[in-house]
Amino acid sequence: MSYIRIYMVLVLSLVMKQGVFAQSIGRENKPNIVVFFVDDLGWQDMSEPFHTTKTAINKRFRTPHIEELAKVSTKFTNAYASSVCTPSRVSFLTGLNAAHHRVTNWTNPRQDRPTDAKDEFLDVPDWNYNGLSPISNIPHTVHATVLPQLLKDNGYYTIHIGKAHWASAGTPGADPLNLGFMVNIGGHSAGSPRSYYGKENFGNTTEQTNIQAVPHLNAYHGSTIFLTEALTLEARKALEGPIANKKPFFLHFSNYAVHTPIQADPRFVQKYIDDGLSEVEAAYASLVEGMDKSIGDIVDFLKEQGIYDNTVIVFVSDNGGLSLSPPRGGERHTQNLPLRAGKGSLYEGGIRVPLLIKDVEEQKRKNNDTPVMMEDLFPTILEITGVDNKLLLNSIDGHSILPLLKGRVDKSWKERPLVWHYPNKWIPDDGPGINFFTAMRKGDFKLLYNMKNGAVELYNLKNDIGEKNNLALKQRQKTKELSDLLTERLKIWKAQMPINKNTNTRIPYPNEIY
Repeated sequence: MSYIRIYMVLVLSLVMKQGVFAQSIGRENKPNIVVFFVDDLGWQDMSEPFHTTKTAINKRFRTPHIEELAKVSTKFTNAYASSVCTPSRVSFLTGLNAAHHRVTNWTNPRQDRPTDAKDEFLDVPDWNYNGLSPISNIPHTVHATVLPQLLKDNGYYTIHIGKAHWASAGTPGADPLNLGFMVNIGGHSAGSPRSYYGKENFGNTTEQTNIQAVPHLNAYHGSTIFLTEALTLEARKALEGPIANKKPFFLHFSNYAVHTPIQADPRFVQKYIDDGLSEVEAAYASLVEGMDKSIGDIVDFLKEQGIYDNTVIVFVSDNGGLSLSPPRGGERHTQNLPLRAGKGSLYEGGIRVPLLIKDVEEQKRKNNDTPVMMEDLFPTILEITGVDNKLLLNSIDGHSILPLLKGRVDKSWKERPLVWHYPNKWIPDDGPGINFFTAMRKGDFKLLYNMKNGAVELYNLKNDIGEKNNLALKQRQKTKELSDLLTERLKIWKAQMPINKNTNTRIPYPNEIY
């Protein structure tokens, strides 16, 4: 063999070894992903403000761990979700807007039973009331490529803890293990726990098992432990395997708190009673603080294991805070002030949510007022983890917000239209922005269309965050612009519209009445 050939062989061998080494380093340095997906937490329900200043409502709560997380995160003050839980959860896993995936309302734990209240004038369209499915041709489901499966296929150890609520019982999507999660503790078809108390077996009884009973926690039955703490302990246990094996992981930790039933967490409730809060609101505040401690316990565990710096942390809520009284205390629809209304509404109180993202690079406090949407988290996590999205079954509606985390400024982001679509009836009472509404935000302006009475509303959120001053008649050109844009988007997605019972025809699109 000539010296040249020997040299070439050595060089090729070295290049190959370096390539393998680089790939190995790449695998080892893949960032871990932890998502704290909180249930029903309002934009105001923390001591960390997401408004311009700390408000009286912020001062009710004690969330020191969220405050600490905010110090090393980008805080999005104009982040949005759907107005109820399941649509947001499906959007997070698929990157699709709710108008597109058609899981527009919360799904019933029981199969083939829509959750809509009856209405005298309108029929709800034939939405995907069985939720999300990893298998095609399941009736009334959306079939799409899901985030945990993509991460699992690309070397991630995937863990789900807590509330799932992506699909109805009896369908494949009801079980997180069918969606790419390798571990599932507590997740099933129900959206709320029967009980937060271990002494009540979290709703599992000897006489019968209630469909809302939290599964997989038998070891804690009969004890004094609170559900939030039990799930936190299980999350830490589930992380031990991938950490020991130096495997990147995706932890989707969705505490049932702070969803109803509003049951006091005994570890924290007394201080809120001493503060003068009502029994109900003290119990609610204790649920919030318990959730906050859960976040702190997981963050402390990551630090103990030496992997905190290489872990991306996302903290977000699935919809706005509950503002119905009862079960909340106080005057109805005041719990999210200065935002209008609450959960179930397309006014800001029902859709604006807290969002923090801690990156692995610049770990410092940054505020960002760019409007972003739940479906944006799907492509963001794919980009952060380097997962190719070319093999998706479907196109996605979300946009990666990684550039915003890096501090890049792009004016087009702030003018990007965001869409909400709720052709459903959540509760019998047609409250503010609740039942049969669709909406669009573009820049500072937001249009709402009441599909039941054919009325449009226009607000400038920069000047009127409480949506008190309807500008629809004063700014007709802007109203028409957003009506046309919203109609165009609904048609592109083939979004379903309610049916007029008298004529048996769909109700008009926004630009057909304006």
